[in-house]
Amino acid sequence: MIRAWFARLPIRQKLLALVLMPMALVLPLLGVTLWIWIDDAFDRLLITKVRSDLAVAHGYFDRTLAEVGASATAVADSQALHTALAAADPARTEALLKRFRERERLDFTLLGRPGQAAIDATDLTSVEILEGPALALLEAPLRERVGVAIVPTRNAAPTQRQREDRAMVLLATRVVRDEVGRPIAQLQAGVLLNRNLPFIDHVNAIVYPDGSLPYGSRGTATLFLDDVRISTNVRLFGAEQEQRAIGTRVSASVRQEVLDAGRTWLGRAFVVNDWYVSGYEPVIDGSGRRVGMLYVGFTEAPFTGLKYTALAALSLLFVAAMAGAAWLCLRGARTVASPLERMATTMQRVGGGDRSARVGDGHAGSDEIGQLAGHLDELLDKVDGHARALEEHNAQLDAKVAERTRDLEAAQSQLVHSEKLAAVGQLTASIAHEINNPIAVIQGNLDLVRETLGPAAAPVRAELKIADEQVERMRLIVTQLLQFARPREYAGYVEAVDVTALVDASLLLAGHLLARSQIEVVRELRATHRPAINRNELQQVLVNLLVNAIHAMEGGGTLTLASRDVGEAGVEITVTDTGPGLGAELLAELFKPFVTRKKDGTGLGLWISRTIVERYEGELRAADREDGTAGAVFTIRLSGES
Repeated sequence: MIRAWFARLPIRQKLLALVLMPMALVLPLLGVTLWIWIDDAFDRLLITKVRSDLAVAHGYFDRTLAEVGASATAVADSQALHTALAAADPARTEALLKRFRERERLDFTLLGRPGQAAIDATDLTSVEILEGPALALLEAPLRERVGVAIVPTRNAAPTQRQREDRAMVLLATRVVRDEVGRPIAQLQAGVLLNRNLPFIDHVNAIVYPDGSLPYGSRGTATLFLDDVRISTNVRLFGAEQEQRAIGTRVSASVRQEVLDAGRTWLGRAFVVNDWYVSGYEPVIDGSGRRVGMLYVGFTEAPFTGLKYTALAALSLLFVAAMAGAAWLCLRGARTVASPLERMATTMQRVGGGDRSARVGDGHAGSDEIGQLAGHLDELLDKVDGHARALEEHNAQLDAKVAERTRDLEAAQSQLVHSEKLAAVGQLTASIAHEINNPIAVIQGNLDLVRETLGPAAAPVRAELKIADEQVERMRLIVTQLLQFARPREYAGYVEAVDVTALVDASLLLAGHLLARSQIEVVRELRATHRPAINRNELQQVLVNLLVNAIHAMEGGGTLTLASRDVGEAGVEITVTDTGPGLGAELLAELFKPFVTRKKDGTGLGLWISRTIVERYEGELRAADREDGTAGAVFTIRLSGES
C-alpha cells in the first residue's frame, strides 16, 4: 500500500520525501548521539587531567619524603656528628644538629641512645602519625601547629570529635654507628605537615602553575590526616583574602572509597563550598595503614560552562544545517519541470559521441542534476582542502614527535650516565679491596726478607727500599680508589698545611687555563695558621673551585684568592669571580650530585669537594657577591683541629 501511494506522488513530492524524510530522522538522532558522546568525552578528559595532576602531586610527595631520608642519612653519617658524640658535649651536639636542621630544611631532629629514641623505629623513612607523649618531644612552635579544630562540613561523615590533636610527619630514623658498626645513638629527623602551608602551596604551584588552567578555573591541593584537612589552599569562602579551610572534612563517600577501601577516587566532588574535578589517594604510614589522603583538584564551573556552550553551539549548528538543507531541497524541487527530457537529452548526446557531455553541462544551478554536479565539485574542493590541512597537521605532529624523541633520548642519556657512575663506584671499591690483600702479602714478605738476611741484605738495601716505596705508592692508589668509592667514610693522611703555598701550587695546576683566558688574578693571602688536613685533598678542592671560576668568566674578569686566620687555629679561604653569579634556584641545588651548568660536566665536583671539607669538620659555602657586582664567592672554612 505504501509503495502504491508513493508511486502516485508527483516527482517533486517524491524528491522532497526522499531527501527530507531521512534528514528529519537521521540528523536529530545524530545530534543527540553526538551530544551524549561529547558530554561523556569532555567529562573523561577532565578525569584524565586530574588523574595526571594527582600523579604529579604524588611524585613530589614521594620526592620530599626521599629527601628527608637522604638528609637524615647525611646527618647520621657525618664525621662532625660522630666527633660531637665522642666528645660527650650536649651543647656542641645540639648546635651541630641545629645547623644540620637549618641546612637540610628539617622541622626537627631528635637524638637518643639506642632503645631510648623518642619514637621506636630503626632505619625507616615513612609517613608517621605522632600523638600523646611523642608530641611533647617537638619544640613549642611546632606543637602549636599540630592542633586543628574540626569544622562542621557538608556531606561529611558524622563524628563526635571536636579537635584533631595528632601530627602527620615525614619521618626518617637512622641508627648512628661507630667505626665497627655498633649503635651509639639513634637520629630521627622529619618535617611536620600540619599547617605546613609552604609545602602545600608548593605542591599546588607544581601541579597548577600560573596559566595552566583556562577559563578562570582555580587549582587546589590538600593534605588530610584521616578525613580532616590539616594543610590546604582551599578557602572557606572562596576568596583569596579569606582563611584557609583547615579543619574541614572530606565527604563521607570519598572517605569510604579512599580511607576504608584504599582506592583512588576520581570525579566530581563538593569541596567545602564549590564543585571541583577532584582526585584523592590514600597516604600510607610505615606500617601499611591508611592514615590520610592527598588531594588535588580544580573548579568545575568554568569547564562546565564551556561544555554546555559548545553543546549549545553544536545544537544550533544542526538546526541551522537542517533548515538550510530543507530550504535548498524545496528550491531545487521547484526547478524540476521536465527531468525526463533533460535526462533523455543527456543520454542522446553521450550516445551521439559527445564525450565532453556532462550531466551538469548547461544546467548547473538550474536543476537538481546541475546542483548535484556543483555540490560534487564543492565536495571535491573541500576534500582537497581537508587533505592539505591533514598534511600540515601530520607535519606538525611529526615535528612534535621528533622533539619529544630528542627529549627522551637526553633523559635516557642522563640515566645511563648516572648508572655508569654507580657501577664505576662499585667496581672501584671492589678493585681497592682486592688490591689490599696482595699489597699486605708483598709488604710482609719484604719485612721477612729484611729480617732473615740481616746484615746480608746490605747489597740489596737500595732495591728493598725501592720495593717499599712502590708498595707505599700502591697503598696511596688504593687510598685514592677508596676515597672515590666511599668519599664520606675515607679520609687521607693529615698534616699541617701551609695555605699560602698550597694556593700558589693550585694556581700553577690551573695555569694552563689561565694562560688561555683574559683573567686577572688578585692574591690577598694573609693566613698564618696551618690547619690539619690532607694536603692533596685540599688541593683537589681548590683546583676544582679555580677551574669552575675560570669557566664562569669566559669573556675575562678578575679572580680573587684570599685567606685569613679565624679563631685560635682556623683558616678561611675564599675564591671570588666576576662571572654571572649563581642565582637562588641554582644555590638551592648546587651541592647535590649531578647538578651542573656545564654542557660536558658531571655535576660531581662540588659535591665531592664539600664531602672532603666536611670530613675534616670544615665547611664549604657558596653565595653570590654582595657588593653589587656580578659573580660568585666560594668560602672554605677549616677549624684547624686534627
